[in-house]
Amino acid sequence: MFEKAGEIAGAIWTALNENGALSAKDLKKATKVKTEKDLYLGLGWLLREDKLNVAGDEKEPMFCLK
Repeated sequence: MFEKAGEIAGAIWTALNENGALSAKDLKKATKVKTEKDLYLGLGWLLREDKLNVAGDEKEPMFCLK
């Protein structure tokens, strides 16, 4: 699970680096992550490492790199 989280976090970082701020829906498409659970696993990794900014509201958060 630890390795999977790291791989997903890397894919998310790459997508945000190339595209700028993205919503969770757009991130899921850009990274080709299969489930929202996996997407949020990777986002949690990056948030824990203090590499993400989150804007917007709870219903439609936007994520971007710091």
